[in-house]
Amino acid sequence: MNSYLMLAIAIVAEVVATSSLKASEGFTRLLPSVLVVGGYVTSFYLLPQIMKTLPVGVVYAIWCGVGIVAVALVGQVLYKQVLDGAGYLGIGLIVAGVVVLQVFSKTNVH
Repeated sequence: MNSYLMLAIAIVAEVVATSSLKASEGFTRLLPSVLVVGGYVTSFYLLPQIMKTLPVGVVYAIWCGVGIVAVALVGQVLYKQVLDGAGYLGIGLIVAGVVVLQVFSKTNVH
């Protein structure tokens, strides 16, 4: 399977897991708790597979950056946790960092 497709799956799994933490209410609700555990297990299983072909720094930067942005957006939609201007600026800087890493860095070559 393509490393970037696996990375996308790992990111989605981590975002589902992290977003389900609040809904699990301290692991007292079964379905959200299962989503937390399943999402993290899936993500952490895929990450070392991806790192066989892509540099660890690139994988981790993309996984973290995209995950942070996605969880912030999910928080807005599901939990009505609206960001302020500084929050949006920070998210924009994270996105810019991931784009710079992908487009301009030679570190991405494998």
